[in-house]
Amino acid sequence: MSGSFLKRTSQWNALAIAAGVLLAFSLFLGGASRAHLVPLAAIELAALPVLGLGLYRLAATGVWRDHRFLLSLAGLAALLPLVQLIPLPFSFWASLPGRESAVTALELAGIAPAWLPLSLTPDRTWQAFLAILPPLAMLIAAMGLERRVLARFIWIVLGFVIVAILLGALQITLNSRAVYPWETTNFGSLVGFFANRNHMATLSLVAIPFAAALAGRGLNSRDRSANLRLWAGGLVIGLIIVALGAIQSRFGVLAAIPALAGGLMIGWISSGRSRPGPAILLLFLGGAIGLAVVGLFALDPILDRFDRESQLVGRYDGWLIVAQAAQDFLPFGSGMGSFDPVYRSYEPVETLRAAYFNQAHNDYLEIWLEGGWAGIALVIATFVWWGRRSWSAWRAGSHPDRDLQRAASVALLLIAAHSAADYPLRTETIAVVFALCCAILEGAAQELRPGRTRRRSAPKTAQTPNGRRA
Repeated sequence: MSGSFLKRTSQWNALAIAAGVLLAFSLFLGGASRAHLVPLAAIELAALPVLGLGLYRLAATGVWRDHRFLLSLAGLAALLPLVQLIPLPFSFWASLPGRESAVTALELAGIAPAWLPLSLTPDRTWQAFLAILPPLAMLIAAMGLERRVLARFIWIVLGFVIVAILLGALQITLNSRAVYPWETTNFGSLVGFFANRNHMATLSLVAIPFAAALAGRGLNSRDRSANLRLWAGGLVIGLIIVALGAIQSRFGVLAAIPALAGGLMIGWISSGRSRPGPAILLLFLGGAIGLAVVGLFALDPILDRFDRESQLVGRYDGWLIVAQAAQDFLPFGSGMGSFDPVYRSYEPVETLRAAYFNQAHNDYLEIWLEGGWAGIALVIATFVWWGRRSWSAWRAGSHPDRDLQRAASVALLLIAAHSAADYPLRTETIAVVFALCCAILEGAAQELRPGRTRRRSAPKTAQTPNGRRA
């Protein structure tokens, strides 16, 4: 073996290990969206070596040239809060839309600043930039890792979901705060390692298509572990459906059927789009058993959750206020992370109550308020990228890599749908998993040889998701 090959192999192993550590930190420490500065700092520090190694690998192998569009989107998303921190002359700053109240407050206080950043809350905007680093690092690292390593990362996510469900079982059984990792949480509910049961439901839904994809890899395979994968996939899906009934998240219940449908489609394509066989029926049976258990034991509490209209009405009224505020701050926005103080300045007195609107519960509206047209343009461009890559993944034939890409497509759609009524990407756990799914789906840009074989030969050299050898 040459010294250069050993050096490249060592760099690849270091990147894989660092990315795995970042994933583990994000899963176990990133389940809250606020009041978690120390765990968040640990995740952000773990992201720094991953970001450095990932950038070096992309530059050394030239892989970045094949992913210019996605990398540009990620870079612009990280650049947006930094641009909002650039100091501007006060006369220009005061002329920007939405600054009238702030200018009046400064005049009343007798303060005449010379320069101010575009963001109304520069400290929160800086925190928003730091929070982007872990998913950015995971995205860049995953683009330089082998496909088999990305598949193992997905196994880690699935294993984490199972552990979180088991922890959640203890939470609803013991009814003790000792088994809840966060002080501010949905006490009495199944939340796992999250603070919010809705985010636990999001990750559980994301696991369904991946469980179907990894189980589908056992179809048409002579591997001895094929049957084990099929049974494991069916059992995982059934357990997740039962857990969704215990979590009692409205979105989790509503999105369970689309998630199952996506998983079944992935399994059917894995079988070569032929008549459904026993394996596909096994996956369907796992989901059906889960739904039956939910119907028997958790139907009344779930229906009770849907009968509570006050919370839904409150969110809708809040969205109208956020939309009005976003209009006032166009075209530049109020600054990333500024939602809370800006919303408080717009909230009518008659709507004030003990429970406050800490987030917009609609990430698209919140991005519109904080990022202006630039933020919305990034969202639209991301959906365009998702549509192009999903089209490539779903129209392709049966292949292990395509199975994971199709699962990533469904997972990203589920997260995007939940973001319209909540804020799952405000947690580092979901954000890092989202970035991992993006990297997997980006592999759909690569042309693969047609075929349905599940046998893989051991690679002689490290290989990136684009097929380039390091």
